[in-house]
Amino acid sequence: MANYYTDRPEIAFYLNHPLMRRIVELKERGFTDKDKYADAPVDHEDAIENYKRLLEIVGDVAANIIEPNSEAVDLEGPHLENGRMIYASKTFENMDAATKAGLWGLTMPRRYGGLNVPELVFSMASEIISAADASFQNIWSLQSCCETLYEFGNEDQRQRFIPRVCQGETMSMDLTEPDAGSDLQRVMLKATWSEEEGCWLLNGVKRFITNGDSNIHLVLARSEEGTTDGRGLSMFIYDKRQGGVNVRHIEHKLGIHGSPTCELTYKNAKAELCGDRRLGLIKYVMALMNGARLGIAAQSIGVCQEALVEATKYAAERAQFGQTINHFPGVYDMLSRMKAKLDAGRAMLYHTAAHVDVYKALEDIQRERPLTPEERAEMKKFSRLADAFTPLAKGTNSEFANQNAYDSVSVHGGSGFIMEYKSQRLMRDARIFSIYEGTTQLQVVAAIRYITNGTYLNIIREMLAEPVAPQLEGLRARVAAMADSYEKSVQAVKDSASQEVQDFLARRLYDMTADIILSLLLLRDATVAPDLFERSANVYVRMAEEDVAGKSAYVASLREEDLASFRAVHAAE
Repeated sequence: MANYYTDRPEIAFYLNHPLMRRIVELKERGFTDKDKYADAPVDHEDAIENYKRLLEIVGDVAANIIEPNSEAVDLEGPHLENGRMIYASKTFENMDAATKAGLWGLTMPRRYGGLNVPELVFSMASEIISAADASFQNIWSLQSCCETLYEFGNEDQRQRFIPRVCQGETMSMDLTEPDAGSDLQRVMLKATWSEEEGCWLLNGVKRFITNGDSNIHLVLARSEEGTTDGRGLSMFIYDKRQGGVNVRHIEHKLGIHGSPTCELTYKNAKAELCGDRRLGLIKYVMALMNGARLGIAAQSIGVCQEALVEATKYAAERAQFGQTINHFPGVYDMLSRMKAKLDAGRAMLYHTAAHVDVYKALEDIQRERPLTPEERAEMKKFSRLADAFTPLAKGTNSEFANQNAYDSVSVHGGSGFIMEYKSQRLMRDARIFSIYEGTTQLQVVAAIRYITNGTYLNIIREMLAEPVAPQLEGLRARVAAMADSYEKSVQAVKDSASQEVQDFLARRLYDMTADIILSLLLLRDATVAPDLFERSANVYVRMAEEDVAGKSAYVASLREEDLASFRAVHAAE
């Protein structure tokens, strides 16, 4: 019987991540839960075994229930009845299976009914489910919204809401409005305190809300009358049981058909404040979005994997000119690049998740006791690393998913354009990944300060100093040469002293950053597990070298006056 975890040993490799022992130590607080909960681990090895068993369950449910249902879900999709969203019938089957398997509230503490697993393990589960059906991953992974509720809500709110999520209830984050997409400072959904009701009342419209008819909503709303910017926004918890919110429309989308994208109308909907007023966008949404961006990175990896599986299978079966097409250089080049992107992107995702785990666990401990100076320094270090790596993980993986899905269709040829083959659905599903939860362009904006202030370059230099297997020394030398070109390109942009030049070239610098760091991550992994990653390291470094050389040349040749021609073309249109 297929299993999307055990069949893919690359995933299990990251349970041996260098930070894993520290992550488990911090998450388990000396393994004190073993005295209260029968399923709590007694030591590090026991914790790892628990994670493996959990992932095997996820892999089984994904391969044998969610994936077989995926075509029917794509064809049926959700529908609207009397102001309520109704999932596709097979989606209900998926949710029932996930609930019975105990796959909700995975990261939450055991005292609320969760399993207390690290973000790294949750990302693995998220990848596996996305490989089975990216649209169901949207519904399932939004349980991670309870991380924000746990972090910023009060204890009463935690006690009332988190156990419900752990038992299978759904969540959504209601941020976007018709006139406030990426620019969330323009959110105008109004929150008014009602003395009569003894609660906040929400009025307005939200649009493009994933899983918008969920049980529990985190809502960004304007609580401060007379304000027009982010300082007037607060975060609220809306419970569907209270009523007052209806689904006005379900979007008809290119892909992820099983994931309902809703337009919601709020009419005196009763809600309660989450955290402090005025911090909704400035603090809480930023935390919420960073978690969501890791979720999209995991979703992207799942589709990258499935696109490769479909393309590899088809290429091994399709014969032309007397041999199967996987023997043609044009095809096996494409397949090897798909595999390299998958392995590199996965390394980036789990590396980022490990950083998040360390600093989040220390933040949680800080709520219980003061941190030592060493712990405070550790928390600051990994918080900064997580902030730097998250836009790389989200941006590169979402682009890789689009590229792999596109290439999978290309390998299929004309068959890839026919609805009977899965590759077309993967391509349709992947297109949204580089758009929602912050477009790739916004990931560039988030990353550019780490490019110009030298953060990424310092990381690259530190990674280049790490030992690699003897057979990889040549590849490392090539990456070192790329790093030199990259450093010159960054300096050239800074020397221009032009904000317009920096903004224009930012995407190229971002791509170069990702190329080099992903190459180094693969070299690190190939040193430990050459059977899993050496081929991909060889392919990816050559791809990166090609890309960095071209972008370095572009940066070196561009002058501020050259931008006039681009502006002129735009103006002419």
